[in-house]
Amino acid sequence: MLLTPENWTLLHGIVVFAGLALIIAVAGTRITRVVDQLADRTGIGEATAGAVLLGFTTSIGGSVLSVTAAANGHAELAMSNALGGIAVQTFFLAVADITYRRANLEHAAASEANMMQNALLMTLLALILMAPLLPNVTLWGVHPVTPVLFVSYIIGIHLVQRAHYAPMWTPTDTSETRKDEPDDVNLMPSMSRLWLAFLLLFIVLGLAGYFLETAATVIAARTGVTQTMVGVLLTAISTSIPELVTSVAAVRRGALTLAVGGIIGGNAFDTLFTAGADLAYRDGSIYHAMSEETVFWVSLTLLMAAVLMMGLIRRERQGPARIGMESLLIILLYLGGVALLLAPL
Repeated sequence: MLLTPENWTLLHGIVVFAGLALIIAVAGTRITRVVDQLADRTGIGEATAGAVLLGFTTSIGGSVLSVTAAANGHAELAMSNALGGIAVQTFFLAVADITYRRANLEHAAASEANMMQNALLMTLLALILMAPLLPNVTLWGVHPVTPVLFVSYIIGIHLVQRAHYAPMWTPTDTSETRKDEPDDVNLMPSMSRLWLAFLLLFIVLGLAGYFLETAATVIAARTGVTQTMVGVLLTAISTSIPELVTSVAAVRRGALTLAVGGIIGGNAFDTLFTAGADLAYRDGSIYHAMSEETVFWVSLTLLMAAVLMMGLIRRERQGPARIGMESLLIILLYLGGVALLLAPL
């Protein structure tokens, strides 16, 4: 029965979905410590480690889900999962801000690399938003925006690393600024052991994301809700649980740059879900298969990223109720978007 998803009931879909979401949460929590130690052992810094290692690994579940959904012809689920995940992860960063009581997280974790990552995210989101307005042409079934996204991401990560190693300006240090100070590597596991743990957790998250797409499709079919709603409110949130858990865990470990870099860097990487989905989608340009609801979520996510950028520049030390004004606005924007999505119900 469980090996034939077409025979699953709604209860089967929900149970499998919940179980896989739990696996993603546990694996995502464990990988935070591994990435933090790899950042120190390799010397690449928390911001780059957050963007490349933590962002990539915690996003692999959602990436596999989007590509699998696209390959199965579920374009709307693929796109809404990818883009809804970026929105909810930005929301999670505001939640992590609440857990840090000393000062606003954007103030304490100020860094050139994190600002560069957020600028890269905004650039990639703008390209995705532009794609449906361009001619619906493809080469071997791939829209021209797809390779542009990949190239832009690679160039952007290179610029992030340059901002870390050779910054042209630096944020003002205050009593609440927490710099990326490496821990004693002699007290850490060996490099090979860390990479092995990283690889195993990566595989677990990838497999969970693959099977999560099946459960999500069953839930959508049995409940009659749109794939956009399933993608934004179910798969995007469940596959983004590692970002919430790892960002809060990183804050508690005092790795503030890793917490912010993991979310923003993961968001930038998540835009490549759409590029991967376009490669897997065989019915033309997946960007032109996006519904108006999904385009709305791209616009909302771009707005949330812009608010975050202003927060990183402004660096409010302490906002009302110990949460920055930009974090409060991000929370209101996301909840407002969810309310509009549920309004037709």
